[in-house]
Formats: sequence, structure tokens, C-alpha cells
Amino acid sequence: MENESLKSICGFTGGPPDVGKMLGGEEKEEDPDAAKKEEERQEALRQQEEERKAKYSKMEAERETMRQGIRDKYGIKKREVAEAEAAAAMEEPSEGSLTRPKKAVPAGCGDEEEEEESIMDTVMKYLPGPLQDMLKK
Repeated sequence: MENESLKSICGFTGGPPDVGKMLGGEEKEEDPDAAKKEEERQEALRQQEEERKAKYSKMEAERETMRQGIRDKYGIKKREVAEAEAAAAMEEPSEGSLTRPKKAVPAGCGDEEEEEESIMDTVMKYLPGPLQDMLKK
């Protein structure tokens, strides 16, 4: 009897509210306006996102005008322009350059015959005359 009074006072039915649904009990009917409400919610979210993007693009445009004013004042080039000029300068070999231009094919990656000949020529330089004659034949 005490248990029955506790159930009625606390509203305890023996499990979470979804247990009845899981066991095949009554299911709530969908709200007929639920689809319409969901569509309105999605549209409101899209509109908020567009407003947010517009706000931040406006703020970024204001920042860019401020940056450009500073660049003009101090004679600084824009980062992309400076990088493009540096890349173009690296591609063009300059006459007074102290570094040599890069080879298309690194040494040792070409024909093996050329590499063997160069090794043989190096060895031949260090051998005495009669041995060089024997190896050349």
C-alpha cells in the first residue's frame, strides 16, 4: 500500500518515459505543423548565417582598407605581390649571381655509362703509366 501511494505521489511508473514506446506502447502523433516549423527554423538559420557572413566580410573589407593605408604610408608591398616577385626572381638566373643554376637532372641520376666512364677516368689518373696502358686495351 505504501508503494502504491509513492507511485501516485512521485509519478514513478517503473522506468523512463520512453520505455513504453520501446515496448510497443502508444506513440505520440507528429505535430501537423512540425514540417512547416522545421522549414521556418532552417530558413531562419540560413538567414542568420548570411547576415553573419555579410557582417564579417564588411569588417574584413574595413581592415583591408586600413592595411592598404599603412602599406602606402610606409611603402610596404602586399604579401602576395612580394611573394610573387620573389618567386619570379628565383626563376630568372641573374648575371651577377654567386650561385650556379640548378641542373635539370642531378649528377648520378643520368646514364650509368657516363658515370662509369667518369669513375674510370678518375682511377686512371692515379695509376702508373704501364698499368694505364694495360687497362685501356
